[in-house]
Amino acid sequence: MKPKLMFYCQHVLGMGHLVRSRELVKGLAGYDVCFVNGGEPIDGFAFPPAVEVVQLPPIASDVEFKGINATDAVREQRREMLMNLFISKEPDVLMIEMFPFGRRKFAFELLPVLEYNAATGRRTRVVSSVRDILVSKRDQDRHEDFACRLLNQFFDLVLVHSDQRFQRLEESFHRTADIRIPVEYTGFVAEQPSPGARSRSQNGTPRVIASIGGGRVGFELLDATIAASKLLDRPHTLSVFTGPYHDDAQMEKLRHNAASASWIEIERFATNFVDLLASADLSLSMGGYNTCMNIVAAGVRSLVFPFTGNGNEEQTIRAHKLENLGLLRVLTTADLDPLALAVRMRTALDAAVPEKPMLDSNGVSNTARSLQQILEAAHV
Repeated sequence: MKPKLMFYCQHVLGMGHLVRSRELVKGLAGYDVCFVNGGEPIDGFAFPPAVEVVQLPPIASDVEFKGINATDAVREQRREMLMNLFISKEPDVLMIEMFPFGRRKFAFELLPVLEYNAATGRRTRVVSSVRDILVSKRDQDRHEDFACRLLNQFFDLVLVHSDQRFQRLEESFHRTADIRIPVEYTGFVAEQPSPGARSRSQNGTPRVIASIGGGRVGFELLDATIAASKLLDRPHTLSVFTGPYHDDAQMEKLRHNAASASWIEIERFATNFVDLLASADLSLSMGGYNTCMNIVAAGVRSLVFPFTGNGNEEQTIRAHKLENLGLLRVLTTADLDPLALAVRMRTALDAAVPEKPMLDSNGVSNTARSLQQILEAAHV
């Protein structure tokens, strides 16, 4: 009989958390998985057939990532659904994405479950699943005190989906030494291109891809890329992916701006995005975890414009570290001038394809191993 795993994921701004979480559960075929999605569902975003997906009433963030939009009635409904699900499933492992290092606003529904598990003998092992770089808070000291207290009281393991040679937890969470449960680095969680996906142009027409993840932010990058494409002094094709959450009015503006350029195509979403990157000659994108891991896995020349809304430095830190490894080039706001961007695109197309980096990208298999070990320890 397979062990039961309940995986909680709450994406609020983009879709990166959801993509990474799906990639993790795809690698947990040895478990009976119930995936709890607290963010907005995405049409065409499929999970493995064996994974049971439970959709909570969705909650999203504003574009500046300052708050969440949820009524008291929605909060109560979600809290009741999550508790009832946990009680009925009786999972061997509860894996919570980002919390308590982030998603503090969702303590209203997570704390009751954690408290119930503790009160009933901690039959369920509780794991925090966290990316490489955490977002700093205005009340950083209070936030870290909150996270340490919850980790030490309710959790059994922290899994950091990073190569510790690239980024360690203490670089963005200063009280790591106060965490009294094991902290393990899994390596990066990276979707790999399909065999044979790499078919870049040789002497033919270069392929350029521009994307902005979920699409709630990043319009300025796509708008500038379309304008720069018209100025680029060589034939090429440009595929623009706005993301499933992109504003309809902004998408229409992009379509209008590209109407006179037959080589430009605009779509919302691609289910085989990493394969498309692997066959491209140049990518322009934001600097989120999954996009950057896709870039690294695809080995594509890349220009990255990090998101900096509400003082967020996560993407900037990651992008500059990857730039220092020669894996991409970072764009600034000044580079979004169409002529300047056309120059950056031409220079990037003339550059050598990045060499395969020495980064640990075995995050999925190492996560499965760590979960197996914690379950074995629970039965000793």
